[in-house]
Amino acid sequence: MPNITHDIAVVGAGIIGVACALRLARQGLQVVVIDPQEPGHGASFGNAGHLATEQVFPIADLSILKRLPAMLMDPMGPLRLDWKYLPCALPWFTRLLLNLRSAPFQRTVAGLRALNERSLEAWHRLLDDIQRPDLLKVEGSLLVFERPESRPTIEALQARLRQQQVPVDLWQAAAVRDSAPQLSEHLQGGLFFPSTGHFIDPYRVVCELVSAAKASGVQFVKQRVEGGQLNAQGVSINTGSGSLNARRVLIACGAHSARLTAALTGKKVPLDTERGYHLMLPQEHNRLPFPVTSLERKFIMTPMSEGLRLAGTVEFAGLEAPPTMARAWQLHRLSKGLFREELSVEAATPWMGFRPSLPDSLPVIDQTNDGKVLLAFGHQHLGLTQAAVTAEMVERMVSPLAATRGEELPSVEPYRLDRF
Repeated sequence: MPNITHDIAVVGAGIIGVACALRLARQGLQVVVIDPQEPGHGASFGNAGHLATEQVFPIADLSILKRLPAMLMDPMGPLRLDWKYLPCALPWFTRLLLNLRSAPFQRTVAGLRALNERSLEAWHRLLDDIQRPDLLKVEGSLLVFERPESRPTIEALQARLRQQQVPVDLWQAAAVRDSAPQLSEHLQGGLFFPSTGHFIDPYRVVCELVSAAKASGVQFVKQRVEGGQLNAQGVSINTGSGSLNARRVLIACGAHSARLTAALTGKKVPLDTERGYHLMLPQEHNRLPFPVTSLERKFIMTPMSEGLRLAGTVEFAGLEAPPTMARAWQLHRLSKGLFREELSVEAATPWMGFRPSLPDSLPVIDQTNDGKVLLAFGHQHLGLTQAAVTAEMVERMVSPLAATRGEELPSVEPYRLDRF
């Protein structure tokens, strides 16, 4: 009989795994978090810092078919597919396109909206719980456009978002200049999203959650998980230093979740990674009051305590290919013309991380195998946004006492593993 040493083993020390571990430990459970890296050193380290509650539409649309040749040819384009990875990616892209049909598309929008509408409130609860509400700024965000011919696109997007009850205001050029005077006077206007926020230091958020989790008894083990097996008592997790036994396991290791999910549930999940890049500009403080995204250039700029972070671009090249850091530096070139004075790249640092994406743009949040296997992965671009509400959903699966707090949470139905 295995020696059960923990109630729950969390595989993955990113923002979602750590948030879940803290919530579960606060229910009196013995929790261990396992990851080959230090907490927060995966995709959570370099995200854009934007709590993107306005993003209720899938990660792609049918225009991706028209863009496919350019994706294969342009190594610096905003959406790139490594031609060597095409055979691996083709089944995923096929499923993505099938999910853009009317019925699955509407299911995706409903699922994203259900999570996003509750994300900010969940983050307020979590940050209040660790007494660090100062880490989150809820000051809105702005999507700007430069070309007069883009105005119909902006107005159509506003109409679609209002249909989904996303708070959004159309700003003219004067309003953009008043709120962000360092932006170029050539900008035509934009959409302002008042119910969005951003973190001034996303990595610090993970560190603060880790500190609170440790204070609540959570253990952190720096090991690579190599597999696992179910048994009568729970789950045995194989690591580089031996086996670790727990009553339940939570798979929350982002883009690396598919293999362990298959080993423990027998389910092959169509999980791929959108490799994202950022460029951190430590000399650029006080340029922007809130995150600003460019409609035409397709990247985001977020003010942080350590400077200005330029983030974005999507690259499909899998988990093994080395990063193409020229794509990070391309973000600075994209910023040219958006400000009255060019941004400084002095002491700038590039970064690449793996966003975990499923072809219907929804995460997996579920429990299987009589509750022995919990799942929380596949949040694509919205892992930071949805981490706190995901943690509350996982907590409620495990602990009926959590339901007595009274907050309204989404149903897990749209996020079930068996939808694949």
